[in-house]
Amino acid sequence: MKEKIILKHGDITEMEVGAIVNAANNDLILGGGVAGAIRRKGGRCIQEECNRIGSIELGEAAVTGAGNLPARFVIHAASMALGGRTTKESLRSSTRNSLLRAKEKEVKTIAFPAVGTGVAGFPVKRCAEVMLEEVANFLKTKTTIEKVYFVLFDERGFNIFREALEALPETK
Repeated sequence: MKEKIILKHGDITEMEVGAIVNAANNDLILGGGVAGAIRRKGGRCIQEECNRIGSIELGEAAVTGAGNLPARFVIHAASMALGGRTTKESLRSSTRNSLLRAKEKEVKTIAFPAVGTGVAGFPVKRCAEVMLEEVANFLKTKTTIEKVYFVLFDERGFNIFREALEALPETK
């Protein structure tokens, strides 16, 4: 299972995968951080699609096209309310629901950022533990997903995720 989880240091908006995950708020307003980069590089059409979807429940995930990005879809993981904080529960649910949306779209590859660790204030180490555990559990089920990337923008985040992945129990 661990062989299906790949860590990368870089920019998630450059990933050529079936879907990239946006660290979203439940109003699907693409503000700063990862969401801002997706809006800038992907184009207005992504925000326009989000506007048509409207608000979603905290912990849910919604799918849009990817505009000018090399990915096919953007999955918006609502781990926080606009202006709010990410919690362990909302991070766990939004990660699981992102994986479910990817499976529904028959995506084979998906890339996650460290959801909730920017303006939403969730600790990176705890984020790595929660997200990796949720992904590992999901990969034990019947799914179309073959590879899950975690794309970390900075070296500190990359190292924290690497340590958490190494500490993750190996399962068959």
